[in-house]
Amino acid sequence: MDKTNTRTLTGLLLLALFAVTAAVVGLMSTSAHAAQATVNLGGAAPFAILAGTPNITDASGNSVIVGNIGLAPASGAGITGINCANVTGTIYSVDGTGPACRVTNGPLLVTAKNNLTAAYTDAAGRTPVTTTDSELGGETLVAGVYDSADTQFGITAGAGPLTLDGQGDPSSVFIFQSAFNGTGLTIGDGSDIVLINGAQACNVFWRVNSASIGTGATFVGTILALNSITINNGSTVDGRLLARNGNVTLDNNTITASICTGNDTEDDGTGSGVVVPGFPNTGRMIADNILWVAVPAFVIIAAIAGAFVARKKHLI
Repeated sequence: MDKTNTRTLTGLLLLALFAVTAAVVGLMSTSAHAAQATVNLGGAAPFAILAGTPNITDASGNSVIVGNIGLAPASGAGITGINCANVTGTIYSVDGTGPACRVTNGPLLVTAKNNLTAAYTDAAGRTPVTTTDSELGGETLVAGVYDSADTQFGITAGAGPLTLDGQGDPSSVFIFQSAFNGTGLTIGDGSDIVLINGAQACNVFWRVNSASIGTGATFVGTILALNSITINNGSTVDGRLLARNGNVTLDNNTITASICTGNDTEDDGTGSGVVVPGFPNTGRMIADNILWVAVPAFVIIAAIAGAFVARKKHLI
């Protein structure tokens, strides 16, 4: 093959390689930018329970809470039935009333409530949104932002668990949006939410008007409620109960403020314990997608080279 032909073939191969590289880089960039970052809770992150007014109550007096508890702007006198011995964290009030173990810190609660409002607004504005059935029982969902056509979400007792699939990415984020005028979130008795393939409770968020979790349910995620949250007897929550304006009602529950572990994250720098997904935060694995581009492209390169050689040998 003469020098001219060699240069021509080399040029074609370099051009094809450049196109492949650009396609792969573009795919990676698109995947990364399309992903959802976690919802930054700021000063509300250390709270397992945060409410507005009039109260936080535990009907049984036996609920176990891992994380802080706070009520504002209502008086600390509205925190009733909470057993200090069952709280791993601090109970905050805006005044000198409430449980004997309370700590009075109005400014801290103001900051936490303001950060809760910001997180609620953030979650409400996330896009793109996928509309799903209001009945989540028996569904398996991957990371993303979801709403429902009838402005509410629920898991009916006996419908099966809601499974959240992280697809191997521990920083995958799940956000559920319910319209402020909808009935919100209703979890039936004995219902479950299951996390698989790296999904973490710390990255699941429910932005709703109000929420009710039935007896003996296993719930996952942070509830960002405009109004009130009710947890019925024996249910467990791996997440947070954060009510902007209303109350939080418990009854013999276990509430654990979830913390992200083992993922590509870093603290947001505020000291809040909030984690920010690292790059690439795709919410999905991209290796398969790269193969879909790279393999056909290299086949094309080989075909170009083969055709060029065959042409020079007068085979075609």
